[in-house]
Parts: sequence; C-alpha cells; structure tokens
Amino acid sequence: MIQTERLLLRRWREEDREPFYGLNSDPRVMEFMPGCLTRAESDAFVQRINEHFHKHGFGLYAAELRENQAFLGYVGLAVPTFEANFTPCVEIGWRLSAPHWGRGLATEAARAVVNYAFGELGLDEIVSFTVPENIQSRRVMKKIGMAHDTSEDFDHPNLPEGHPLRRHVLYRLPRPER
Repeated sequence: MIQTERLLLRRWREEDREPFYGLNSDPRVMEFMPGCLTRAESDAFVQRINEHFHKHGFGLYAAELRENQAFLGYVGLAVPTFEANFTPCVEIGWRLSAPHWGRGLATEAARAVVNYAFGELGLDEIVSFTVPENIQSRRVMKKIGMAHDTSEDFDHPNLPEGHPLRRHVLYRLPRPER
C-alpha cells in the first residue's frame, strides 16, 4: 500500500471490477488504446494485474481517493511482456477515470510510485511509453522527471503494421544519485 496526501494505492478488491470496467469502456479514457474493453476483457486485465503482483511483488495498484474511497483507476509498475530494444524493463503507468482528470492525481500518485520503485524496490530505472498524441500522459511523465529521446521512439510490437497507434514515444527515469 502506498499513500499520498489525497490517494491510497492498494491491491485490488473484487468490488473494483465494476468501476474498472466503467473506465475501460469509456472512449475518452481509451482514446489512445486500441479500443474499449468488454467486461470479460476488463476482468481478464484485473486477473493479469493480480498475477503480476504474485510473480513480481509489485504491480498496477488500484487507486482510490482517501476522502471517500472512490475508485479512480490504477497507477503503478509493470514488466512489459513484449520484446523491444529497451526490454526487459519496468514501466510506470496509469489509467484514471475521466471525471478525475485535471486535478494532478496521476502526477501525485506517479511521484509516490517513483519513490517506491527507487526506494523500496531498488530499481535502477523506470520507463514509460505512449503514443505521441497522448499529451496528458506525456505531461505527467515530464512532471515526474522523465526524459524523452526521440531516437528511442518505437513501433509497438503488439500492434499491426499501419495501425494508427503503433508509433510510441519512450520516456526514461534513472534512479537519482544518492
């Protein structure tokens, strides 16, 4: 469990599945993903998140507001399963419901996850990636200190040639010097 001023990042509960499906089926939230998820796909995603926690000891944490326990989405760490020139690696990522955008919550949670990644987990580096047009996520990446080098941009291997979302930008954040 990770706490910030306004948020609690925790392991997933059964009751998270319904609101998670709600955000995964929202076209605004999924604008830069290949498509909205069905209920079965959303539930399978929760299962993969839980399996990741069991395998690695960390993962994508369910995010909730401390003031009212409202489920917001997720923020956390994941080991990508595809091969690219920067893998193996640990990725930081987030997906929050649209009504909670624009309040700095993703940045607040991501900063806490960065501290956890470098402090508790002792990671040397974390990465993040998205499509070039995802300005909101790229803004969070910059706010948490990540750097983008255009020479590392890549075509996502899980998307077919010619797919409009195939091209991705890669951001890196090395562990700070002690």
